[in-house]
Amino acid sequence: MGLEMAETDWASLIVQIFWLLFFILLFTGANQKIQMKLWSMDIRNKLRIIYKYFNDDEDKVKNLLKNLGVASPELLFKRVLDFFTIQPVDIEPTDIIKRLDHLLRTSDKSFRRLVASYLPGIDRYERSLIETSLSIVAALYMVYKIIRHYLLLGEKENNWILLMQLELVMPQIMRIVETYHKALDAFTTGKPIGDGVGPLVAYRLIELGEVVSRRIVEETSITELRLDNRRYIIIKAEGPGSNVGHPGAVLASVIEDLKGGVDLVVTIDAALKLEGEENGEIAEGVGAAIGDPGPEKIAIERATTKYGIPLRAVIVKMGLAEAIQGMRKEIYEAGERTVEYIRRLVKELTPINSTVVIAGIGNTMGIPG
Repeated sequence: MGLEMAETDWASLIVQIFWLLFFILLFTGANQKIQMKLWSMDIRNKLRIIYKYFNDDEDKVKNLLKNLGVASPELLFKRVLDFFTIQPVDIEPTDIIKRLDHLLRTSDKSFRRLVASYLPGIDRYERSLIETSLSIVAALYMVYKIIRHYLLLGEKENNWILLMQLELVMPQIMRIVETYHKALDAFTTGKPIGDGVGPLVAYRLIELGEVVSRRIVEETSITELRLDNRRYIIIKAEGPGSNVGHPGAVLASVIEDLKGGVDLVVTIDAALKLEGEENGEIAEGVGAAIGDPGPEKIAIERATTKYGIPLRAVIVKMGLAEAIQGMRKEIYEAGERTVEYIRRLVKELTPINSTVVIAGIGNTMGIPG
């Protein structure tokens, strides 16, 4: 009987000590400090992983540059990693598209001129792969710096809400970082990526038709052909380098050259799928399927609106990994299905001898034409 009472006293004492510690932690805020420490440790571990990815990719591109004859790739990296473009003033929207287009083109030309100054002896194709590879490394470095900034800021100001928010989004950030890290292989070797499904469809349509003419405008190819008793004008970025061209501006120029004599415009692009959707699903809609910041898209909308031309969009759905890594079998097969989908859509919407403009939007790396 005495032993049972002793055991009960010990159990009661332990419970009382537990509740006493709980209230001490609660009222002193020590529980939050412990939680903040755990969050900080986890974020720091993931930050080290991101930095390792950045270091590995930086070394890989540096070795590639050395093999191409760049004596001091560190100097190029020092300028590229912090290269930035400031967005135009949007509080006054007048001519904002023109200003944005000017800044984007200036940024693109400046970045290319910078890379070309260190690689004067290589062709445009190889240089385009280097440019995109450098952009991937710079993107990883930017993610690393931003996460480090908010981590240090949260620790400095004891801001547990900031650390909690960062901890909650870290799994999503890590998935994006890993995707970019794995994407570097495709860009250093020039393999087609999932985002190239639009140019792939455009190229396959060119192969199926009887080509009449072909020309290059602003790194964008314009091919006129006869297919299915109709006049097709196919627009895509000039391949096979890592290039997206200026499909919107070029498409608008084509419509103006034809004085609006176009019966249908169809844009084809990759689109990020929702969770639960399958890679390679095809969907159609209305509008300009193009993921630029604005200038290219609005050029298509303005040109088609001016002449009352129907504007249709066809997208191929895929995840981020499928979009920026080497093109997978299901995406290639979806591209083949999209070719027939486009031909059927054109037959449904236009009569024989119509003029149809098809724009294959996306990075045309590894895809000729």
